[in-house]
Amino acid sequence: MKIICVGWNYARHNKELGYTLKEGEAPVFFFKPDSAYQRNRKPFFLPDFSDRVEYEAELVFRIGRLGKSIGERFADRYIDAVTVGIDFTARDMQNEAREKGQPWALSKGFDASAVTGDMKPVEYYGKDMDNLRFRLDIDGETVQEGYSGDMVFPVRKLVGYVSRFCTLKTGDLIFTGTPKGVGPVSVGQHLQGYLEGEKVLDFHIR
Repeated sequence: MKIICVGWNYARHNKELGYTLKEGEAPVFFFKPDSAYQRNRKPFFLPDFSDRVEYEAELVFRIGRLGKSIGERFADRYIDAVTVGIDFTARDMQNEAREKGQPWALSKGFDASAVTGDMKPVEYYGKDMDNLRFRLDIDGETVQEGYSGDMVFPVRKLVGYVSRFCTLKTGDLIFTGTPKGVGPVSVGQHLQGYLEGEKVLDFHIR
């Protein structure tokens, strides 16, 4: 299983972090190892190597069949499910790596850093993939809200682009980027993710 993550796919989050993705540029991808994957409802344990781990709530789409060099107009055929996930980031490590001009894979790819909610068939919500709303609540307070229609690169384009370089396999996950509102997590917090108003993600920070 590959965990394929998209960076800077919401303009307001891009600005929030002080980066600039020019219109027309290709999507920015990075990968997490399969050991980063964590199922819903299991607690997330803060790692001892970072002083600032931040949540990034995202729509996550699952690949349902093998595909290579997929045309955008056929991308729907290769996506079978969607949910809300958290791309955890060791922000202090990422910022340090950026300042030194070094890769920042460790800040994104550590164990359990890709938490996913309960997968739902795309057609379950009876809506187009470009018309899905999601949010993240922490301790009952909404901290992030997103809408797939605001993505710089829609999911069909993401599938088409990444499949030019990497064969997509059944079970691969695409984390499609986070909207504005990212922030740190701390021990004891309760995170809940909602897709079209339905709770699909629920776990605690330990």
